[in-house]
Amino acid sequence: MASKTKTRVGLVAGGLGAYWPQFPDLLPQLQRSADRVSERMRELDAEIVDVGFISDAQEGAVAAEKLRAADCDLIVGFLTTYMTATMLVPIAQRSGAPVLLINLQPTESMDHATFDTGQWLAYCGACPLPEMANAFQRCGIPFRSVSGYLEDERAWARITSWVRAAGARAALRHGRHGLMGHLYPGMLDVSTDLTLVSANFGGHVEVLEFDDLRVRVEKVTDSEVAAKRAETEKIFELADSVNDTDLEWACRVSVGLDRLVEDFSLDSLAYYHRGLDGETHERLGAGMILGASLLTARGIPAAGEYELRTSLAMLIMDRMGAGGSFTELQALDFHRGHVEMGHDGPAHLAISARRPLLRGLGVYHGKRGWGVSVEFDVKHGPVTAFGIIQRRDGRFALVASEGETVDGPHLQIGNTTSRVDFGRDPGEWTDDWSATGMSHHWALGTGHRGAELKALAHLLEVEYIQI
Repeated sequence: MASKTKTRVGLVAGGLGAYWPQFPDLLPQLQRSADRVSERMRELDAEIVDVGFISDAQEGAVAAEKLRAADCDLIVGFLTTYMTATMLVPIAQRSGAPVLLINLQPTESMDHATFDTGQWLAYCGACPLPEMANAFQRCGIPFRSVSGYLEDERAWARITSWVRAAGARAALRHGRHGLMGHLYPGMLDVSTDLTLVSANFGGHVEVLEFDDLRVRVEKVTDSEVAAKRAETEKIFELADSVNDTDLEWACRVSVGLDRLVEDFSLDSLAYYHRGLDGETHERLGAGMILGASLLTARGIPAAGEYELRTSLAMLIMDRMGAGGSFTELQALDFHRGHVEMGHDGPAHLAISARRPLLRGLGVYHGKRGWGVSVEFDVKHGPVTAFGIIQRRDGRFALVASEGETVDGPHLQIGNTTSRVDFGRDPGEWTDDWSATGMSHHWALGTGHRGAELKALAHLLEVEYIQI
């Protein structure tokens, strides 16, 4: 599964070899800068493939082959001083990975009174940047860059955004996304063309039957149910409304879901099944919230109502370290200026503001079946609402809005519910959010992730909209 791999970042530094005999102290200084960049890159929880320092087009070609073979998710080219475009264009062309160019001079500013030409050239990484942009664009290669200085935390925040975005892109490109059951009747916005997932993001959609889950649930042993129940009681607070029979069934379904995910090597799952008259498939569909929430907390997001694009949005948020909980609009609080959002389905337990509550429900609103459901609100502080649009022309687009989760009254109905303050009239926000073409589900994650999501859209070459 893609969820178990680190983001692989290729790193190459370079400068113009003609300078080295002219200024003997220059290359060692630039190599020290390159070592510092490599050190900082390794702090980003990524696998770094450092192919060293290149000085001409021939060495660039050797680096290109090494990076092509490394199958990187992102390549970072460090412009230490002036260098020609022909040193880096082949790397971008041959690797098949997106390239980020960074220009990080040694310090914030030169000492103009004492610097000679050789010392100035160590600050000259900005000089080739327009040349690279021109050459990349003329060669049909998307261009992106970060300029700053070696210990510039603003620049490193931007670099981190690109690395996280590359990790999310890799999760999509290599991911296996389960789609089980059928569309919730009438939800035209939720319907997703499966081919367009591969076309826009890559990866594979595995079409599953509810019988794939049924046969696995039927093989679950009582001891496995007991172990899952012990896990559940450790993680959740249990409300008095939790029926013992319903909890045991939810635990049995959860074990079956674990096997389903393992057997099909799934990185995400979207599901829905209506069922009739309490038969097995209806009971399976109604019994999935516990197991789906536990999977989501493990980094395998699961979304109800057959919401494939939202399960992908949850996957993206999870890989960015934001969690990502299944969400829709619930109400607008004009008195407090809050947008209330959440869902009665799977939730990301890792971003709960408190110990999550398991509540027993006699009915799931709008759905057949009954059982246990998860209740909490997302950690208070910065959050990002994020979803994926399928456009009329088949293109996908990413939509995000940054806000703050805040305190306030919550319904006690077995739903996740968060109060989000977007810093504006909640009605106007809702109108602008809806006008993007967003479906009625999305992911809610912790932190302000707009920069990372914008970077991801650039890497995927899809539209990005921020409300």
